[in-house]
Amino acid sequence: MNRQPSVDAAIDQISRRLRRVREKKGVSLAELARFTGISTSTLSRLECGQRKPSLELLLPITAALGVSLDEIVFAPRIVDPRVPQRASDSAGRVLIPLSRHQGEPRAYKMTIPGHDEEPFLRAHTGYEWLYVLRGLLRVRLGDRDFVMRAGEAAEFDCRIPHWFGAAGGGSVEVLSLFGKQGERIHVRTSRH
Repeated sequence: MNRQPSVDAAIDQISRRLRRVREKKGVSLAELARFTGISTSTLSRLECGQRKPSLELLLPITAALGVSLDEIVFAPRIVDPRVPQRASDSAGRVLIPLSRHQGEPRAYKMTIPGHDEEPFLRAHTGYEWLYVLRGLLRVRLGDRDFVMRAGEAAEFDCRIPHWFGAAGGGSVEVLSLFGKQGERIHVRTSRH
């Protein structure tokens, strides 16, 4: 049976907490061994993470140190994997984050209104990946101009001047994946 990573992380923290509490109480490993009847080597391996903690070891240790088991063992924190759906509006485009982390890459679901048809080419560092969910997406990439349909994907170097927007008069929904550098857009060319 596989444990969740949060359970493994909670178990890994026990050794550090055990050492910290013992040192805070001013108790040596030899003294703790005498109080508990657990060998010094077992206690040392437990504090170094070389031995897995068990109740048979932790209960006499916490009793000898005069602390509750809760001070040594914290319940694992189970994180809700769902990403909060907080939409933001950027020049009429609705962006919904699909990733919680602040690192790279970042994922968004983007809805582009049907009236967003005027190309305004921009360039920045990084790569962008697009996947059309619904509607028609017009893409300008350098001198190329093409339309993508639902189910089509594209990836490109963002240093090439580019723009994407609605085609055919209706709105379009897109999955977009890019890194932090892609958020700092620098204009390279002007409107045509």
